[in-house]
Amino acid sequence: MHAVSGDWPTVKTWETFLAGGRVEHEVRASILDSWRRSRSHGVLPQRTELPYADVMDRADRLLTAAAPVLERFRHVIAGSPIVVALTDADATVLHRLVGERSLNGVLDRLSIAPGFSFAEAAIGTNGIGTALIERRLCSVVGTEHFAEQLRPYTCAAAPICDPLCGRIEGVIDVTVPLAADTARIESLAVRLGREIENRLMAPYTRRELALRTALHQVPEARTAAPGPHVDPADIVVLQEHAARLISHPGLTPLLVPLTAQRTAALHAYSVTGPDGVSGTAVEVELPRAGEIPRIPLPATEPVPAVTQPASAPKDEGADRWLLLFGEQGVGRLAVAARERLRLLYEAGVSVGTTLDVRTTVRELAAVAVPGLADGVTVDLPDAVLDGGEPPPAPAALRRVAAVGSGLCGTVGELVGYRSAGPHERAYRGNEPVLESVLGAEHDGASDHWAATHGAHSMMCVPLRARGAVLGVAAFYRGDRAEPFVEDDLALAVDFVARAAVCIDNARRYTSEHATALALQRSLLPQRLSGHSAVEVSHCYLPAQAAVGGDWFDVIALSGARVALVVGDVVGHGLHATATMGRLRTAVHNFAALDLPPEEVLAHLDDLVNRLDEEAGETGCGGGAAAGVIGATCLYVVYDPLTGQCTLARAGHPPPALVDTDGRVTFPDLPAGPPLGLGGFPFESAEMVLPEGSDLVLFTDGLIERRHRDPDDGLRLLSTALAGRRLPAQTCAAVLDAMLPDEPGDDVAILVARTRVLRPDRVGQWDIPPDPAAVSALRGAASAWVTERGLSTELAYTTEIVLSELIANALRYTNGPVQLRLILDRTLICEVADNSSTSPRMRRSSTVDEGGRGLFIVAQLTQRWGTRYTPTGKVIWTELSLGEPSAPRAAG
Repeated sequence: MHAVSGDWPTVKTWETFLAGGRVEHEVRASILDSWRRSRSHGVLPQRTELPYADVMDRADRLLTAAAPVLERFRHVIAGSPIVVALTDADATVLHRLVGERSLNGVLDRLSIAPGFSFAEAAIGTNGIGTALIERRLCSVVGTEHFAEQLRPYTCAAAPICDPLCGRIEGVIDVTVPLAADTARIESLAVRLGREIENRLMAPYTRRELALRTALHQVPEARTAAPGPHVDPADIVVLQEHAARLISHPGLTPLLVPLTAQRTAALHAYSVTGPDGVSGTAVEVELPRAGEIPRIPLPATEPVPAVTQPASAPKDEGADRWLLLFGEQGVGRLAVAARERLRLLYEAGVSVGTTLDVRTTVRELAAVAVPGLADGVTVDLPDAVLDGGEPPPAPAALRRVAAVGSGLCGTVGELVGYRSAGPHERAYRGNEPVLESVLGAEHDGASDHWAATHGAHSMMCVPLRARGAVLGVAAFYRGDRAEPFVEDDLALAVDFVARAAVCIDNARRYTSEHATALALQRSLLPQRLSGHSAVEVSHCYLPAQAAVGGDWFDVIALSGARVALVVGDVVGHGLHATATMGRLRTAVHNFAALDLPPEEVLAHLDDLVNRLDEEAGETGCGGGAAAGVIGATCLYVVYDPLTGQCTLARAGHPPPALVDTDGRVTFPDLPAGPPLGLGGFPFESAEMVLPEGSDLVLFTDGLIERRHRDPDDGLRLLSTALAGRRLPAQTCAAVLDAMLPDEPGDDVAILVARTRVLRPDRVGQWDIPPDPAAVSALRGAASAWVTERGLSTELAYTTEIVLSELIANALRYTNGPVQLRLILDRTLICEVADNSSTSPRMRRSSTVDEGGRGLFIVAQLTQRWGTRYTPTGKVIWTELSLGEPSAPRAAG
């Protein structure tokens, strides 16, 4: 029961919902779903006019059954502010019962009177309409009502079902002024509903008593139970065939194969009771072991049922007993119910096996043929196929599935519906349509199949899920003679509703998957360049099920060096993708500080810890569940001047190294812990790579699979990498060998072929600790620049920059100073000393005599910075090889 002691939503909550805000934590899930449906129907909170239909002359089965129950209940509620309303299955009020006469005027103003419809599509969330939609007991309290006029009341409504077939016949609703607890009125609604259902069952009960009387006409010898030697599984098989015989007695006698290589014969004959009620009795003839029944199965036409006398002799050579007794019509209903249950079961296990919209739709169509129809088509708007919300009024729908001879060729076509045709009425009106007998005109969607197979009956059922119509499923009969009836429509509505939820889940997944994939591709580097240090090629494959957090990058560092990075965030979906973007941005920032690989990973580890702590403090999803959970990273720095490579990893697989002869090795790197554990240091390893070596970085999705050991994956990768190829060819070869099908996890591959700068592109000088030597060094550097074909303007700019850098080094250090020029994409100037003090640019006042050197350097260069070494620091600048820009004004 829903306790409502002040915990129903406030008016402010309701207004927040109407404004598009999030109110999930303030409203019951079932009520919020109903609000959303109400809004999708265009219901206005101030709406007071309800649909009306004249029900004064109606004397249907529900009213007849409910009248005595409501009349007895009138004395129970006399004098109390309780209102009881009885409605039909369309939410139209048939009868109302009032405890206080003074409430009649209020109820008339609220339209709680016979003839007015309280369907959810008409007035929004309310007990009657919402109980019909959800097919269960439903209570609505105060501001949970969508319509303002109903908010001063609490109501509870219970569906009234036909006890035999389970079809909802109507609703009983109990309404009181806003109360403190709904438990009492819920129990009243349930009690009234059950009493009315018992009254609906009365005709069946009387019929059952008459059948029992007829059953007494069967001799006792024939009503004996089967012997203990009969397998219970055989009894179940025999009862299934007996139900069919009661429905179609002309099939008797019938041979039924059983276990232990035995065969039984079923005989059906008519029995009439003293009150004239007739039934069909089915007897079993089970020969002894090793024998067969004396009556063979007809080879051509079935033998008609015979009416046998009650004193028919018993075969002494076999067991013979009464198996089943019932009416022919009831037997037909039983067989039909069994077929419907089977169809619903098949729909439950066969529809929705994947999260692909098209596959789910095809599964829906395949289940219905031939169990329910001879042909089925399913049409959806293109927006739904792409994962979007269904449009309000598309001009045409896409034929997604067509099962039935002659229909397959229509798949993929745009289908336009005839105005006011069955398809159009089902889709626009959001209601199933039954055309038991098709007229001369058919929808354009069905003309081809109808003309080929003579379709004579059809049903159109909207695919409705969570208050939205996703498309239309159409069912046709042409090969079989029986037209569709109301029971067929109820069955179609039932299993189409189940399939629609699966289709909506697939649509939502498609939307989220596309969003996550678009986000990830926008967060990954759009274009990679290894500059002069390496030639790179890369590949990224998202997982088949969901986008993950794999990423890669190539980052230019000072001194013509380059950083190669590959990482992996544990998990899938938008959260993993967003976390990947944050980590990639952080790596760029740490790389800009020119930190060694092990320090970059240490800073990254601290960042992951902080992200987890923030998630725990905000309570988003519960601590670590909303944090990063886990991440790995491999960080490599390569220097093309020396060929030296420095590597460090945090829980990530080591890279593969392919030498110039095509041999593959996996360097032995210190195995650091995954990011986010904290408290563990990271170590790096150094090696020298010959020019032309291939360094292959990858994520674990490449080598790890559900049924493959990671070591086996490394061996397969080693085989795939063996030999010499271009980097782009290496990526393709690895994917072909390692991933023949779509991956179950994200895969990122980064291939880098090393390069080495020629010696003539590097100039190096030792600077003596004498300021007088600066002039000579400037001249030497200028001559070096000119000898390499660079402009005199660049040589002059280089002199100015070097003057400032060397002067600062000589002023603030007393150790050795070294100058190095590197000709790469830019002209790199580096001045190294043994001081760990980093210079910084500041704004000088008009009376200051110094402090403008770095400002001048910043104006003349593209970039400048500081990196620390084991013996001190390096101040570096990069100058464009083109025309230098004019110095910019300060400020």
